[in-house]
Amino acid sequence: MSDPVTVPRAYRQASVLSASPVQLVVELYDAACRFLRKAARAIDDREVEAAHNALQRAEMIIDHLNSVIDDEQGEISENLHALYAFCLSHLNEARIKQDPANVDEVLSILRGMRDTWQRVARA
Repeated sequence: MSDPVTVPRAYRQASVLSASPVQLVVELYDAACRFLRKAARAIDDREVEAAHNALQRAEMIIDHLNSVIDDEQGEISENLHALYAFCLSHLNEARIKQDPANVDEVLSILRGMRDTWQRVARA
């Protein structure tokens, strides 16, 4: 019988290794959105440490997405950097104020970005 923790981990690893670069971006957005939903719930439940940890995970993903932008794309690159900077700033404000509305706003932005990348992945 297989270990229940190992099977999902192995499945995720196989999924990542077989995914296209565009699908990997979609998966990063999915993960960031999952962490943001956890953060919003934790803020609502006044679980400061859980909120901080979830926000930190989402911020790490946003930082990564920001770091892999192709800066050769001019205005598009600049706009993406600005959008990610806004998201990170807004999440920091959410952490300080313990305000789930800030988290929800970033979640809405990332969902829109995710949906756009998903359409690209299907094309």
